[in-house]
Formats: sequence, C-alpha cells, structure tokens
Amino acid sequence: MGLGGISVWQLLIVLVIVVLIFGTKKLKNMGGDIGGAVKNFKSAMGAEEKEEADAETEANAEEGEASEKVDSNTTKEETKDA
Repeated sequence: MGLGGISVWQLLIVLVIVVLIFGTKKLKNMGGDIGGAVKNFKSAMGAEEKEEADAETEANAEEGEASEKVDSNTTKEETKDA
C-alpha cells in the first residue's frame, strides 16, 4: 500500500505520464527552480530570525544599561545622605 490508498504501481504510472508530457529536461529545470526557491526562502527566514535575535539582544543591552544608571545614581544619593 502506498500513500493514501494509492499503490506503488499507480504512482509509477503517473510518473511515467508526467515524464512523457513534460520531458526530463523540463522536469530537471523545474526541480532546480524549486530547489533554488526553497534555498532562498530558508536563507531569508534565517536572516529574519537573526535580525530578531539581534534586536532582542540590543534591547536587553539597553535595559541593562538603564538599570546600571539607576543603581549608580542610588549609590551616589546614599553616599550624600550619609
């Protein structure tokens, strides 16, 4: 039994018909085009995820600097009071 109730023989017959209609050269070109599109899509997704990670890191760094300023101001005020 194949995929979804389709036997292996039926899949082979469909494959032969597709090759006869389109030819191997056209199928090879379509395969290359689809592969290139998938590769570009993956690289674009990776770049987007990297940008999001960089933005998150930058936001965390800014947040850390703000908390350091508050801590240093508090320390100076406590020193003045004493």
